Amino acid sequence: MAKKNLYAHRGVVKAIESGDLSKLGDYIAEDAVDHAGETGDIKGLENIRAEMAKYAQHSEKMKSEVIKELADDEYVMAWLRFTGTMKEDQMGMKKGDNYNMTSIEVSKHNSDGKVTEHWSFMQPSELMNMMGTPGPAVGGDTTKMKTDSVKKSY
Repeated sequence: MAKKNLYAHRGVVKAIESGDLSKLGDYIAEDAVDHAGETGDIKGLENIRAEMAKYAQHSEKMKSEVIKELADDEYVMAWLRFTGTMKEDQMGMKKGDNYNMTSIEVSKHNSDGKVTEHWSFMQPSELMNMMGTPGPAVGGDTTKMKTDSVKKSY
């Protein structure tokens, strides 16, 4: 089951990365809830698909890198790095700005392996910088963190 859940999780990430959202129904349940919407919960596959389509409109050259994944029969937790370029002014960034952010993505899966719920967690300093409000420098720049040392420590 954990492998099935990872397959669905990776399918969603690749769909966002490529902008091809046509197969989201293979990975996300019709009645899923995304708790990581910009203005609150997004309910239902079609509403989630519409929200994800906005990401493709706002950025290009998006790539994702898995830093660490954990999965069991019910949940997938993935620490991911996303990079890309803004196609238009959005979320405090200007057209042409490059972004480099990390997040923890958590998804809950049903017995078919489809995502039924999703949460996303980012560091407050990265969110503030993304929104154009630099946060206080406490502990250094995490966007330049060496992921190799993290991978080796597990």
